[in-house]
Amino acid sequence: MTWVASGGLLSITADNTTRLWTLVAKEFWRKARRRLRAGPAYRWRYSGRTPERVLIAPPDLRLADPQIALEIYYGRFPLSGHLVETGGQSPFLVDVPNRGWQRSLHGFRWLRHMRAAGTELAAANARALVSDWIAMHGNRISGVAWEPATTAKRIIAWLQHSSVVLQGAEFAFYRSFLRSLAMQIRYLRSMAREMPAGKDRLRARIALAFAALSLPAPVSALRSATRSLAEELDRQILPDGGHVSRNPMAVLEILADLLPLRHTYANQAEQPPLALINAVERMLPALRFFRHQDGSLARFNGMGATIHDRIAAILRHDDTAGSPPLHATHSGYERLAMGGTTVIADTGTAPPIDVSNHAHAGCLSFEMSSGRQHYIVNAGVDTYGIAELRPLARATAAHSTVTINDTSSASFAHSQRVSGLLGSPLFGGPKSVPTQRLDKPGIHGFVASHDGYAQRFGLHHERELSLSAGGSILSGCDRLLRAGKAPIKNDGRDLVAVRFHVHPDVQLFRDQKERLVLTGPDIDTWVFISPDIPAEVEESIYFAGLGGPRRSRQIVLSFKASEVSEVHWQFSRTRIISRLEN
Repeated sequence: MTWVASGGLLSITADNTTRLWTLVAKEFWRKARRRLRAGPAYRWRYSGRTPERVLIAPPDLRLADPQIALEIYYGRFPLSGHLVETGGQSPFLVDVPNRGWQRSLHGFRWLRHMRAAGTELAAANARALVSDWIAMHGNRISGVAWEPATTAKRIIAWLQHSSVVLQGAEFAFYRSFLRSLAMQIRYLRSMAREMPAGKDRLRARIALAFAALSLPAPVSALRSATRSLAEELDRQILPDGGHVSRNPMAVLEILADLLPLRHTYANQAEQPPLALINAVERMLPALRFFRHQDGSLARFNGMGATIHDRIAAILRHDDTAGSPPLHATHSGYERLAMGGTTVIADTGTAPPIDVSNHAHAGCLSFEMSSGRQHYIVNAGVDTYGIAELRPLARATAAHSTVTINDTSSASFAHSQRVSGLLGSPLFGGPKSVPTQRLDKPGIHGFVASHDGYAQRFGLHHERELSLSAGGSILSGCDRLLRAGKAPIKNDGRDLVAVRFHVHPDVQLFRDQKERLVLTGPDIDTWVFISPDIPAEVEESIYFAGLGGPRRSRQIVLSFKASEVSEVHWQFSRTRIISRLEN
């Protein structure tokens, strides 16, 4: 694949190295404190009074499938993109190396499928599996099962589906369930402050608020949980409703927890914090902002395949129905929409380094859909695939934007010494992305530039996009600039590639006029022209398919910035060209 080229990742500068090791030191100390809190010296603090009952089972908005409940009954666990057959053993005894599958197993979100089945058999199986977990892991705080993020998911799931788990339960199991739940809540309350920044810490605060509402608790416990939740929401949810990580999936995941929590406050006649009300009201329009007309979310900064029904289930709670906003200034995105055509573009700087593990070097990339078909996309990520492909999916070349010298506009830390503590945070990248809307009657447009290549190559990338003619023409211009408008040197460090990744469901061919034609499964056909530079077609990979990576193609404009500093191109929609022309 041409875009998987050497030099695709920037080297880490001395300044970034200092920041990296500062983060490593902080995370090392945080993990040391977490180990201390999970050790024998602290464990006694997690014992205490057992709640008498569950007051309320919060709703769960995540999709449920009774067929999966049947699969689980027969010992087949389809979790986190992997199917594991237990062969009659408890799943908690099976040695599965895939940590994503383990985390999903111990998170217990799959209990919703038992609830959807609605049978006594499913309830008995749910109870047996919860009983297995309590017996094997309930008193041993270690491993994946007790990672704070997994514990938060399990607390929420046990509360939401307590009616199924406790259906027909004997008193001994009932008490054991509540005792274990109380212990997990105390443990999470202790660990939440030690969790790294990001949506996992926010989910921990959500779990503790659920617990304070769903179980008998003193008023002070609810006040404390509500206050901590409000503070975390203020830190992580941006004024335009986006998440600080700039990942559209984070908006969807957090809303799936916040909406039931808001409902639970109301059911318990408690006033939800203003931060929760405001966050939900901002995040629902933000989710619509990232949505194409087929219901999928744009593939930016860690977004993979979309299960459309999941988004629809969340947006049923959106009382602000209407056209999605065109600007997401704080999140760093722009939207053009007209006549069934949608364009979504990344115009933001990198997220804070401590929430950048899934961030991409895709500044000024865009996606274009027409009707229910995507035409130009970013490669996205294979959500449940092998980790070795993640660096490729995060590189600038995997996005529909400009690359210079086969190099990404931001750098990633991939050191094995670091990954165990921090993962792979994004460093450097654009520090300034000035953006200006160019909307006029009948035209949606913007111009933006970034300095992600300025330090290494002395070049700035500026992109101008406009959607006009009722959504039938997308015009673009990419410019390479030097500070002070100085001429660009012909020094071998000015090789430019403008990439347009084509969705794998779209046919791409040349017509009799040597124009590139893109045809989808519907009646829309798009023609690509670039009068300044001849367009080439190269192979690519689309990572964000529901079934995993797929082969695709990309349109590439290659040139030297010292010879051509401004390139114009255009996609125009027509329904006249025959698909058989080639």
